[in-house]
Amino acid sequence: MTVGNSVAFAQTKLPEPAKVRVDFSTKAVTARKAEGEAGVVGRTVGAEDPVRVASISKLVTAIAVMRLVDEERINLDRDISAYLGFAVRNPAFPDRPVTLRHLLSHTSGIRDSIDYLLPLDGSLQDTLSNPDVWHSGYKPGDYFSYANLNSPVIAATIEAVTRERFDRIVAKKVLQPLRIDGCFNWGAGCSPGRRAQAVTLLRSNGDLARDAAIGGADPCPVLPASNGNCDLARYKIGRNGSSFSPQGGLRISAQDLAKIGQLLLNGGRPLLSEKAFAEMTKMQWRYNGINGDADNGYYQAYGLGVHIHTDSRGSTWIGHVGEAYALRAGLWVNPETRKGFAQYVTMVPAETPIGHCLETCP
Repeated sequence: MTVGNSVAFAQTKLPEPAKVRVDFSTKAVTARKAEGEAGVVGRTVGAEDPVRVASISKLVTAIAVMRLVDEERINLDRDISAYLGFAVRNPAFPDRPVTLRHLLSHTSGIRDSIDYLLPLDGSLQDTLSNPDVWHSGYKPGDYFSYANLNSPVIAATIEAVTRERFDRIVAKKVLQPLRIDGCFNWGAGCSPGRRAQAVTLLRSNGDLARDAAIGGADPCPVLPASNGNCDLARYKIGRNGSSFSPQGGLRISAQDLAKIGQLLLNGGRPLLSEKAFAEMTKMQWRYNGINGDADNGYYQAYGLGVHIHTDSRGSTWIGHVGEAYALRAGLWVNPETRKGFAQYVTMVPAETPIGHCLETCP
């Protein structure tokens, strides 16, 4: 039996949900808390166990982009068609270019109205040619609409510029320099055997969601080709962008997420210039009542791959949320107090109200 692209497995009783939190300052981890089980009865979860952190992945993808900006290999405001080699246009506004700034800030006009997961042999160009992908009433740059599909376009652009596979370039530019044992969809960046240490994600009823514990590996870590093939040699640089899930496929521990948080607290150092970090964390969009889909107040402001949120006490936090496969997660730093935390909870019931894992986490 399979669920998604993972092998299902049976347990006689449900494990305890995992609840993990790591607090940190600019230079040190100040507290760790891990309780529950890692998706398997009898296996205690730890802060060092890798887990699929969902949309927090977008923040790491953005850091990779900003490294390329620092290297002057990418321009945030250039028409991405020039990088990809094919026209990327909202058919309702054919004269309005789409840029990385638009994609990273979710103001591109792209929406998740079709499946944003492309098979291994899928074509991003074909996907973007579908009029249903685009908001017909808003020009690029004019309206915020959070969309996962932005991320494969960003990933393909990175690949087109570097001529390297997305997982490999992010490992090289972000994960390895920070000594993070993590990777996108079990690609480059994870140490040998890291996959076997993963937190298995289960739904609240015990159904397998991702990263089955049996065998130490998924049959295919990406969405197979249309004929069922999973040979990664078939992956085409700059033409797919989706296979390594730049929108949500990062496997990383809470302990290593703290290193990303420390980078945010340290103004982007040691990876980003002061200018690049300032641009990434600057409000590119702020809700004014009519300029975006705020999802009932869930989105207040957004930078370049950075969620910006003000808590109930009036304090501003930057970071990103993650929600998928019954996991809720948040990586948040407070620039004023110079402190932050990474936390996640598994096996969250589907009916649980959406939250930021900031002041509370289910």
